[in-house]
Amino acid sequence: MTTATIHQFPIAFQISSLIRITLLTLYIALTAPLPFLAAITTSTIPISVLSFGLIAGFILLYGALSQKVVLDEEKIAVTYPRWFPSVFRKGWSLSWEKIEQLKPRTTGQGGLVYYFVTPERDCAYLVPMRVAGFAQLVTIVQDKTGIDTQDVRPLAQPWMYFILLALTLLLLVVDTWTIWTATTQGLMI
Repeated sequence: MTTATIHQFPIAFQISSLIRITLLTLYIALTAPLPFLAAITTSTIPISVLSFGLIAGFILLYGALSQKVVLDEEKIAVTYPRWFPSVFRKGWSLSWEKIEQLKPRTTGQGGLVYYFVTPERDCAYLVPMRVAGFAQLVTIVQDKTGIDTQDVRPLAQPWMYFILLALTLLLLVVDTWTIWTATTQGLMI
């Protein structure tokens, strides 16, 4: 049994910068060539509509990646910025007293995620595993609930996101070369 640590509440955890930068860059790498391809292939979708949709998608992804996990004396809460429509992502709040256990579940890809389970078992709340400072979050959960969190690990390790970021940057180089080639050789209409 560990002794409880004194924490300065409220404490807010954000999604790791590495994860946020990687996913936003991947979105750009996958979508940036689309307006150029639409022009070359004479797509029926106007480039202005396509561009608007891509910008809206980026803003929605940015909003989803702006999630915060806020801990205080009474509860843990997952929140999003006010400007981000709740229709797309709903936050939640759960008092420490209602957390009965952490239940592990295997993902479709073979990873392991954890859910907070309440005594009513009416709803399970996914433990936010992609936040910067995950080890500190887990320590606070253990201090506040008394549940052993010794075996709880983040879903993805940083090296996975470094590899994805490197491949994404390589894709951006290929995108840049493709767009440059298309525009300089007069392929654009």
